[in-house]
Amino acid sequence: MVFRCAVHNMKLLTHNMLTSKCMKGVTVGYPLGIVAKDIKVSETEFNSEFVSRIIPKLDWNALWKAADSIGHSGDLPQQLMEDYENNEEFLKKVHHVLLEVEIINGELVCPESGRKFPISQGIPNMLLNEDEL
Repeated sequence: MVFRCAVHNMKLLTHNMLTSKCMKGVTVGYPLGIVAKDIKVSETEFNSEFVSRIIPKLDWNALWKAADSIGHSGDLPQQLMEDYENNEEFLKKVHHVLLEVEIINGELVCPESGRKFPISQGIPNMLLNEDEL
């Protein structure tokens, strides 16, 4: 028996929520490392309210490290700034990293086991083999 996680478009917003915790022997499985082979940046409509509401749900440190690992940390501060809701320039930078940068091809890597999950055409394959459950 195999299980597949149906996730589409490997954006850093998605990455921030993925874990390999369901693998046998993995206790945390977060954050997954990223090895990006192809990255695409696509402009999307900016929605400051959405970005402001999603930030508290993010692991900021994991987001910054993920963005940095693929060369897109840009002007993002390593620490989340206070009063970010009122800083439109900051919100636009977060929007860009979360929603406009997409890993097209590459791998996600479990920080505990080293298990690699392929990303192909923007879709991460979190499929586990039966012996990994």
